[in-house]
Amino acid sequence: MKLIIGNKNYSSWSLRAWLVMRVNGIAFEEERIPLDLPDSKASILKHSPAGKVPVLIDGDMSIWDTMAIAEYLAEKFPLLRIWPQEPKARAYARSVSAEMHSGFAALRSAMPMNCRGSYPGKGRSPACVADITRITALWEQCRERCGQENAFLFGEFSAADAFYAPVTSRFITYGVPLTAISERYVRAVSALPAMREWVAAAEAENESIAADEPYR
Repeated sequence: MKLIIGNKNYSSWSLRAWLVMRVNGIAFEEERIPLDLPDSKASILKHSPAGKVPVLIDGDMSIWDTMAIAEYLAEKFPLLRIWPQEPKARAYARSVSAEMHSGFAALRSAMPMNCRGSYPGKGRSPACVADITRITALWEQCRERCGQENAFLFGEFSAADAFYAPVTSRFITYGVPLTAISERYVRAVSALPAMREWVAAAEAENESIAADEPYR
């Protein structure tokens, strides 16, 4: 399989799909297409009619959209437990992931993912603060309901953690104050070897996307 991704410093959706595959030990070839260049869209369109990353190529199939990729991998590799195994926990994990997938526009706008950056205190509009409050409440609910035995939202690492991994990166970049439970969760995600690998690669990139650098 091949995973088409964007810049590691900026592409939060690429990180989500990549992390699901890397943490679960799924073998894949990585192809990085730098974004915001004159030929970026055309290069991505060769792989997906949506013209966005990530895209998973499996044989003659192209699967785009991170949620679709996670579900495809969960069906293809059922023994890997990409989603929690217990039905209620699995339903809850899909719910919180879907909320991330479709929501939190203020956070995305005010605090773009930027693994290289450090902008403590920036981006805290009232709408963004409301998003942060909702996200940390979700994390605490997940931990209380299903994740107490291990470090992640539902105990063991799952796709839900991949969906929120870019948010943990944002909270570090923008120095967001957190409760003890949320702080421990951010540290757990940051300590993942796969997350460290991604961040190191992001820090080594030299591209700059102006739209994702509002505070530079």
